[in-house]
Amino acid sequence: MDIPRIFNITESAHRIHNPITSEKLATLGAALRLKSGDRVLDLGSGSGEMLCTWARDHGIVGTGIDMSQLFTEQARLRAVELGVVDQVEFIHGDAAGYVSAEKVDVAACVGATWIGGGIAGTIGLLAQSLRAGGMILIGEPFWRQAPPTDEVAKGCLANSISAFLLLPELLASFGELGYDVVEMVLADQDGWDRYEAAKWLTMRRWLEANPDDELAQDVRTRLTSEPQRYATYTREYLGWGVFALMAP
Repeated sequence: MDIPRIFNITESAHRIHNPITSEKLATLGAALRLKSGDRVLDLGSGSGEMLCTWARDHGIVGTGIDMSQLFTEQARLRAVELGVVDQVEFIHGDAAGYVSAEKVDVAACVGATWIGGGIAGTIGLLAQSLRAGGMILIGEPFWRQAPPTDEVAKGCLANSISAFLLLPELLASFGELGYDVVEMVLADQDGWDRYEAAKWLTMRRWLEANPDDELAQDVRTRLTSEPQRYATYTREYLGWGVFALMAP
């Protein structure tokens, strides 16, 4: 079980696999008013930066599940590096359908709502692991400004304009699902730059080391086209944020 190999290549040097900086991740942890001993479940935990830094900074106890073997191993190494191996556990597996055996204070899916077939399904899945009065975290893109055409939306790697909502509409949709929005931390263009542009050097270094790999041409094509595509479309039109939700 693993994610498509191209993502293990392009994001192999990433600590955070979303367009949010380490500073914003720290801001989010503080904004949630985490307490020592709080239990956090992270579906699609990537390289574990959120759980590991929150364990170090706030004393949380966490479990992360991710399909990438590489990212899961990186998460375990990060836990060792930060001295939190007794507080966090990382499981290589499919997070779809995963329900914690013990109720958690925070149930998160940050940037991987495909796990539950979309926002509503992911919230429903996370709710099964959440204690009464706990908090759900959803990381999701939104339109900073509405694309004028579906072609522009596709330039942002969305299927169509309808793939995402404007921020006010996204916030309203959480209420329609029966949840209060109690916090949010939004990525900025610098966060997008760090997420997207960091891939380019990784791809270049990978190509130098693996010129005859079966994916070399794909990686070369991406390296050639991605900077202009990103600057033209994603950077201008697409936002991203983490939203904290609580049931009334």
